[in-house]
Amino acid sequence: MSRLTIDQMLENARAELRRLYVYDLPAALARGAILVDIRPAAQRVREGSLPGALVIERNVLEWRLDPTSSARLSLAVDHDVEWIIFCSEGYTSSLAAASLQQLGLHRATDLIGGYQALKSAGMTSVAVAAPHFARELNALAAL
Repeated sequence: MSRLTIDQMLENARAELRRLYVYDLPAALARGAILVDIRPAAQRVREGSLPGALVIERNVLEWRLDPTSSARLSLAVDHDVEWIIFCSEGYTSSLAAASLQQLGLHRATDLIGGYQALKSAGMTSVAVAAPHFARELNALAAL
């Protein structure tokens, strides 16, 4: 069995994705894409949150977004949902989005540069206008 380095894994993952730049994000949200923050709670506290983004920590991401999972979120209605995953800098999110694609979620991708790119671009409120998150965010708070 051949082994890959983490850099090779990352390169392979990104080769399968149509990654988005921060300036692509408003149009994606306008067409109904769902922005998912996979950073752990401590990192969100330290770096800042993104109001309007759906928070699903990395360790449960596949179970929450796979429409065939008994632990799925109500937003995971089918395999055609456009999920945009972000982490702090865009590394973990690439691996996570590639994992979602392996589940058949072929519109899953990630945000180049992650939260840090949004912050640098002054776009930390870009997801606020995504109204389809409100019910789901309230349901997640109860988990």
